[in-house]
Amino acid sequence: MVLIGKNLIAAEPVDAADGTYTAGGALAQFEEASSALVDGAVDAAARAFDAYRQLPAETRAAFLDGIATTLEGDDDLVEAAHVETALPKPRLVGERARTVNQVRMFATLVREGSWVDARIDRALPQRTPLPRPDIRRLLIPIGPVAVFGASNFPLAFSVAGGDTASALAAGCPVVVKAHPAHPATSEIAARAIIAAADVSGIPSGVFSLLHSTRNDIAHALVRHPQLQAVGFTGSLRAGRALFDAAASRPEPIPVYAEMGSVNPVFVLPGALEERAGSIAQGLKDSVTLGVGQFCTNPGLTIGIGDERFAAFVHELDALFHAAAPGTMLTPAICRSYEAGVLRLGGIEGVSMTRSSATDQASQESQALPSMLATDAAVFLRHREVGQEVFGPSTVVVRCGSRDELYDVARELEGQLTATIHGTSADLQEYAPLISILEKRAGRVVVNGFPTGVEVCPSMQHGGPYPATTDSRSTSVGTAAITRFARPVAYQSFPQMLLPLELQDANPRGIWRLVDGELTKDGW
Repeated sequence: MVLIGKNLIAAEPVDAADGTYTAGGALAQFEEASSALVDGAVDAAARAFDAYRQLPAETRAAFLDGIATTLEGDDDLVEAAHVETALPKPRLVGERARTVNQVRMFATLVREGSWVDARIDRALPQRTPLPRPDIRRLLIPIGPVAVFGASNFPLAFSVAGGDTASALAAGCPVVVKAHPAHPATSEIAARAIIAAADVSGIPSGVFSLLHSTRNDIAHALVRHPQLQAVGFTGSLRAGRALFDAAASRPEPIPVYAEMGSVNPVFVLPGALEERAGSIAQGLKDSVTLGVGQFCTNPGLTIGIGDERFAAFVHELDALFHAAAPGTMLTPAICRSYEAGVLRLGGIEGVSMTRSSATDQASQESQALPSMLATDAAVFLRHREVGQEVFGPSTVVVRCGSRDELYDVARELEGQLTATIHGTSADLQEYAPLISILEKRAGRVVVNGFPTGVEVCPSMQHGGPYPATTDSRSTSVGTAAITRFARPVAYQSFPQMLLPLELQDANPRGIWRLVDGELTKDGW
């Protein structure tokens, strides 16, 4: 594995003079980007934009396929990610497969072409009292996009992850700000994109990679006047800071930030009667999966505190007591998790059970799985109980009645997911709960667990604030492409000047809404 540790601006390594840093495993030293390099990267992206967006769809699709193929064959990518993040290699092999599959998914989407949502209302010159002009509309790429890599998914939500893939698919150049926890992984993934761009004849300014540990560089990137959108996955604090920076620009731009979520799990009485043991085991496994470092980690467990729920909590308590600790992505994340759990455990009316392997965790700086328990009154009085602690913990909330359970659900902040475990009778009896959760979450799960986000066209990975900054968007699935596009209507245009997708003959053979009817027909 040969690493250069430099910022890659328009496919070229560029020297920087703002210091260096290393990350977990210290595979190399990486140069800190300067504000001048930020300018160079975004300026190059802006220059490349028109040429890139006008390329044939097949060329963009081949570029994406090339990225996927290069990533698929690079074992250094998995090795570097393992060294830098402590994530096990089998998990990373699976994450690489997910990354490759989602890049190819967008290649397929671009080839087919209907994602542009073409709409045509043909002229009605004889209409009275006023004739209707010919109006045609579709989505076009928004312009240069900044993508911020995530700490917890060094492949699937990082340099070549879903944000980058969807932006490139839309026709937008991308400047990636690598996550400083895994810069070597980021460099290897960036080189895969650059290699694929070279083979496909893609303008070099379409992709750049910046390394930095500094907030001012992140803000300089977001505030660059040529930048048109931002994709981010990370903490509420960092995401909100970028959102505020983008909103304060003379020309505000959208920030699609995925941030905090506790992903509540509601366990209803009938389900506990039928399968309390399997629900407890599944919940513990979901909470501790990947040392709890998933944005869909179920950090809140809610039920009605009868004898069945008490027995369920007792079983869950034993499972957490026996759970093994695990190494988190960085020492700073581990310290933050420990501080968050102890803070919640210190609230009056909150009890705590932790893994019994305290000596091992102390020696190895690992995170202890933790279960905290309280009642609805404490939850409703202390809002921090319902806020995210990133790591392998969940807070169990006992409600005194169905109405109190509904009150807890109504007080939830915006979530990526909400889960209900219930029988058919439960789901009918507690039907208002579904209505409440639809307003709180982007994905509602029945009789499952929220960890494991399927990459498919129907997936919604987003939710009301603070889960994201725009509940209308998703960062997973083919709908993610629309974040980086905007609609343009063409009125009374001659055929020769229209985009292919809007021409009468429909040369691309895509689905279009013509005079209110969905069709592939041309004329």
